[in-house]
Amino acid sequence: MSPSKVASEKKYTMIDERDVMVPMRDNVKVAVDVFRPDDGGKFPALLAMSPYGKGIQSMTIPAQPQESPIHHTPIEAGSPEYLASRGYVHVIADVRGIGWSEGEYRGWMSEQEAQDGHDIIEWIAEQPWCDGNVGMVGISYFGTVQLVVAAQQPPHLKAIMPWNAPADFYRESTHHGGMLQTFFHYLYIQRICADNSISVTAKEKSKEELRKLVDELKADPDLQINPELFTYVDNPGKAPCLFDILANPEDGPYYWERSPNRMYDRIKVPFYARSGWWAYAHMHLVGAFHNYNGIDAPKKLEIDAPVVEIRPLPDEYNEEVLRWYDYWLKGMDTGIMDEDPIRFFVNGSGEWRTEKEWPLARTDWTKMYLRRWNKLSEEPEEAAGKPDAFVQQPPDETLELSSILFETEKFEENTEMTGPVAIYLYGSIDQVDGNWIISVRDVAPDGKQVELTKGFLKASHREVDEEKSKPYEPYHPHVHPHPVEPGKVEKYSIGLAPLSNIFKAGHKMRLVISSMDHARARDYDLAPESLGRTHSPWHLGSSLTTLHKVFHDEEHPSHLLLPIIPN
Repeated sequence: MSPSKVASEKKYTMIDERDVMVPMRDNVKVAVDVFRPDDGGKFPALLAMSPYGKGIQSMTIPAQPQESPIHHTPIEAGSPEYLASRGYVHVIADVRGIGWSEGEYRGWMSEQEAQDGHDIIEWIAEQPWCDGNVGMVGISYFGTVQLVVAAQQPPHLKAIMPWNAPADFYRESTHHGGMLQTFFHYLYIQRICADNSISVTAKEKSKEELRKLVDELKADPDLQINPELFTYVDNPGKAPCLFDILANPEDGPYYWERSPNRMYDRIKVPFYARSGWWAYAHMHLVGAFHNYNGIDAPKKLEIDAPVVEIRPLPDEYNEEVLRWYDYWLKGMDTGIMDEDPIRFFVNGSGEWRTEKEWPLARTDWTKMYLRRWNKLSEEPEEAAGKPDAFVQQPPDETLELSSILFETEKFEENTEMTGPVAIYLYGSIDQVDGNWIISVRDVAPDGKQVELTKGFLKASHREVDEEKSKPYEPYHPHVHPHPVEPGKVEKYSIGLAPLSNIFKAGHKMRLVISSMDHARARDYDLAPESLGRTHSPWHLGSSLTTLHKVFHDEEHPSHLLLPIIPN
């Protein structure tokens, strides 16, 4: 993060008001904590809201590194003391259904939650300690909710900072390539234990309809070998919000209500998006780019190195809050809008760089073809060779993850790849469905490898919407899955998360194709640190032993599409 040119100075002590009950438009009251300067005057205000519990956000523990036994990821609202001492009112809210807040929690980013955000902002603007200028702060859940609240267009919301904010709830958060990923099992079981949560899916059905739905879900053979997920289908009231995700395996209205990318035309305020390379697989990183490119408003984007942030959030975060809001809420010239709009860390170089657009206009889009003998080359395979293959047993039979790999020759000079990545894979499976998992890695001369990006696709979700697709980002509707004809060669178009990496001379690029991951197979030496140690997002695996074949010949030119940046 860039240093401040001008920023509010520390000159106030903080006073706080706890559990203030704020009425919503339907007379439900939401509990907030208010932290404000002791000056007695009027100040701009910054709202943070989440279901994580507002009390932990203002604990006075010092910042904890990731390895600390008390490192707690959901402390993500920013520092009340830091912000209040520099002339801001920091309001931290428990969303409805959480803590002392009344009402029902309806899961991630419900429309009700967005409306409540609107109402809290307008309540803040009316208070004697507020000058009528309101922004929002916090990352991840705190960041995403800023987008859906901004789409409600509260009159006094002047700017937002949606850091680590997914844009598409289905594609980036709950289902990667149509594959159920288990982050929300972790989130709803360990982090959001709502006092009064409901399943919106169950609430809309009669008892008989719900029983029929549960029976249909329980018939899924992949769930039948996974007791950790099966129990939440079998008992819809045990974790109601997780049941909603399990009950909606395809994209549709449940996800559209909770996806900021469906609201871009209604988001008009200036925004500052940020994430880190990799960042929880697709969830945070991909969303940052989609939000930046999709919203037409004054904007900035920053992508950090793959690191685990300390908790509570460090002063560097709060300093950037000041740089942004001093400009938009206080009218101070911090220089933040004089900079190039995009700033990111280039892995492999240890340096930061700024740009004006994404993808970069000077990108040399390069095809790298899969070849015999595990090779990757800019030249396609000439021989009518046989396919490569691997067999994956299901997770109730083995811990082992099977795969095949392809690798370039050593790079003769430093080679930069910055941008989105896609693979066009010609493959077959011997079942009616299965999974493809794609990993791209940087391999050093000593054999150490770093995973740079990943892509996922469930075979039955292979349909592509050509009108919404770009060559480097295929778009799958995920609405009407089509079973695979066993043994038939299909074209699988798979988007990978963006990357920025310099492959140094002497290094190689490795492509690994597999079909299963699970929590007990986590490779901490391979996966970037931004995945964290407290949770390991993995995907629901197939219950069937499956033969996967990957074809690479003149008729089936399997290849990666890579964003090469000329020296």
